[in-house]
Amino acid sequence: MKKDMQALKVFIYTSIALIAFAGNSILCRLALGGEAIDAASFTSIRLLSGIVVLLAIFSFMNRGKVNAAKGSWKGAFFLFAYAITFSYGYITLETGIGALVLFGSVQISIILINMFKGNKLHSMEWAGTIVAFAGFVYLIFPSLATPSAIGFGLMTMAGVAWGFYTLAGKGSNNPLGDTTYNFLRTLPFVLILVLLSFGDASLSTEGIWLAVLSGGLASGIGYAIWYQALRSLSAIQAAVVQLLVPVIAAAGGVVFASEEITWRLVIASVVVLGGIMIVITGKQVLERVKQ
Repeated sequence: MKKDMQALKVFIYTSIALIAFAGNSILCRLALGGEAIDAASFTSIRLLSGIVVLLAIFSFMNRGKVNAAKGSWKGAFFLFAYAITFSYGYITLETGIGALVLFGSVQISIILINMFKGNKLHSMEWAGTIVAFAGFVYLIFPSLATPSAIGFGLMTMAGVAWGFYTLAGKGSNNPLGDTTYNFLRTLPFVLILVLLSFGDASLSTEGIWLAVLSGGLASGIGYAIWYQALRSLSAIQAAVVQLLVPVIAAAGGVVFASEEITWRLVIASVVVLGGIMIVITGKQVLERVKQ
């Protein structure tokens, strides 16, 4: 019973985090794709909003308590590196190819780092990863286009940075505290970015609100919940489940934007979910077969 409750909590945390990631992608797309704000200002406001919201929640949750969670400069660096390269990379790439490069880089970086640490993938994990990634590519294939070299490079850097940030959260004993301090430690980077880009700022009320929602809700709270989920996910599971983000975003378009349900979305969803299930349960199935 206790094990089932723990599994349910992990499922809920992971689901909420992935929904937040999908929401973040939509907010970024609306802000940057619609040219409601420039990339530097969006990144700055996004991170500053995350700092404000997380500090408020962290202070309320830890009133009168001594808390040892401090995040890390490494986590803050990768968080900022992801945010800035994602923003600039997104404005030069089509949605489909941007998603492919980003999530492809996340998968590859996490898998390679994990293998470098001596944690080899078993056959079922490889199989599940390939199946899930194939479903993801099938979903976005119609929107693929030849990418710009700069956009490709920036989005690759964003994926690698997010991979490192994800792995940095694997050892977190206080997800909310570590996420709060990671965001807070990005402040020097944000101030430098503001100084360098102040003269080229292009702001609108809509763009500012989209950046605030992206930072305070989808990024700040979403990333804290993601760090909570990571406590019970293996590195490869954390890598593969993120392939659900484009699927969730597409499903959100059906629910909130009255887009049609297509066979491509249905098939891709089934394939991605099937690949994830292989990764999560494959090892146990192999062990039972050997017995």
